[in-house]
Amino acid sequence: MQDLNTVTLLELVASKICHDIISPVGAVSNGVEILEELGPDAGEDVTDLIAFSASQANAKLKALRMAYGLGGADESMRIEDTHKTFGELISGEKRLSQSWDPYADLGIEPVKGYCKLLLCGLIFVSEGLPKGGILSVSNDGDNTTLITGSGENAHYRDNFVAALHHQLPISSIDPKLVHPYVTGLIAQKYGFTISTEETGANQIFLRLKLSNSPE
Repeated sequence: MQDLNTVTLLELVASKICHDIISPVGAVSNGVEILEELGPDAGEDVTDLIAFSASQANAKLKALRMAYGLGGADESMRIEDTHKTFGELISGEKRLSQSWDPYADLGIEPVKGYCKLLLCGLIFVSEGLPKGGILSVSNDGDNTTLITGSGENAHYRDNFVAALHHQLPISSIDPKLVHPYVTGLIAQKYGFTISTEETGANQIFLRLKLSNSPE
């Protein structure tokens, strides 16, 4: 059964990756077709679309590789890498922004897996800002990093927190829930615990705590 669950999880991750990048890649393809048909008459709008879509595809691929790939846990990864990668990821989302200092004391000294998990946490919290908002990262003391999402109607989506804590069977996980589920696995692997909080006052929180007991 465990092997079947592993295969299912791999399929779900692959589905999410394809879903996330198919839109900008498709836009690049459409733009190239128009450019081939019209040539110089295509205008700057088409070339701008191709350039923007290509940059978005590249940003999403970099973020997904860092979040899900083995390289994201490399000890050479720095917090500023996470800041830059996430910034590029949301650059096309005018409704989202981040405001935090990657060189500040964030409560946890960078250890293997931390930068990767921090990115996963930022993505997780951003999904709880349906009307946009600001994400910040700060020191919450006691080997804990706090990620805050502030925005109108901020709340975690249905089953997101349950998926994060593996309170749902694999059969209930879909591509929309696979990120929180995998984020929980990554936290376990690298010795972190995660907790979430909703205030009901347009803010949501996610805490990463270093437990020093990787599984």
